[in-house]
Amino acid sequence: MAAPIDTVADDDALYVLTAVLLAPAQFPSVLGDDYPAACAALALEPYAEGYGLVLGQDGSGARWTVVVEDVSLVAVAIAAWDCGMDYDLSPDDRSVVCALPGWPLPVAVAAPGVAAPHDPLPDPEAEGTEPAPLTPPDTESWGPAQRRMGADEIAHQWTAWREQIDDETAFAEPPSLDSTGGEATPGSRPEPAPGSGPESEPGAEPGSGPVPEPDPRIDAPDPHPEAEVQGEGGIETEAGDDQADDAAVSPVNDSPSGVHPGVRRALAQAHDYIDAPPPPGRVRSSFATGEARMLRADGPGWSLVARTDDIAFILLDEEPGEVLPVGRGSELPGLLKGLDALAVRPA
Repeated sequence: MAAPIDTVADDDALYVLTAVLLAPAQFPSVLGDDYPAACAALALEPYAEGYGLVLGQDGSGARWTVVVEDVSLVAVAIAAWDCGMDYDLSPDDRSVVCALPGWPLPVAVAAPGVAAPHDPLPDPEAEGTEPAPLTPPDTESWGPAQRRMGADEIAHQWTAWREQIDDETAFAEPPSLDSTGGEATPGSRPEPAPGSGPESEPGAEPGSGPVPEPDPRIDAPDPHPEAEVQGEGGIETEAGDDQADDAAVSPVNDSPSGVHPGVRRALAQAHDYIDAPPPPGRVRSSFATGEARMLRADGPGWSLVARTDDIAFILLDEEPGEVLPVGRGSELPGLLKGLDALAVRPA
């Protein structure tokens, strides 16, 4: 993949290492909650056609991210690499929008025959006006970028995460919500899944028996063989070959997800998207097995990942590294259907 293209400077070639798409339906979520925000992070106009981001090194080993308009060419290259095929990605100079120092994502490979990857030296003629080098998010901390990366990882490893939840686990049914995430019916309580609670004694008064508490806790799977287990529940996943899919996430350890105030707020704000569509890319729909779709949605302080025929997982800025599952209940299916109807989809 380290094919040189003359794009960084007149007398210097870029050795291509990998590439990603920057489009409404598919963009590096580390850059923002939606497509316009991701473009703004790179000082780009959010054109509907999108861009391709080509990551590589120049002859001195410096990291560069070259932005190109030829989205189709980049998409073909990514598809070929995903299939294990060689593909010489050589965008035409006329399609180059700009070259940005640094990489917004971690890259696990390096160009042969050049120095180790490093940030380019400042241009003395720029007099301090050039952009700061792009850097991947710090995986040792927790914030919006890491939260979105964690949701992406769950979407990519859905089966492994879903299998950790027993079908008889009592999910908290999402309560009726108002626009602030508050319960519209105060005093309501989650109901256990059918068959999960003890039988009432004959002649007992309704509601007199013990009500089992829902237990949304899950043990995170090891999605990569080289993952390191930390503590009793935390998982730190390793990044893929070329993409930034790593995020430290672990099961929630306290309040049930269905009654967590952050979850109520996230579900309420997601429902508001149906009445007032958010910026492009805030809700994205991709292929899943069968007739289902995989949904990814983000909002202020929260990320949601769900299958339209199954449950949802929510990650919150206020709960570092925690994954809160939400059962289907009575409202989640309609919410997911509404989100899928407005979501952008890959071409």
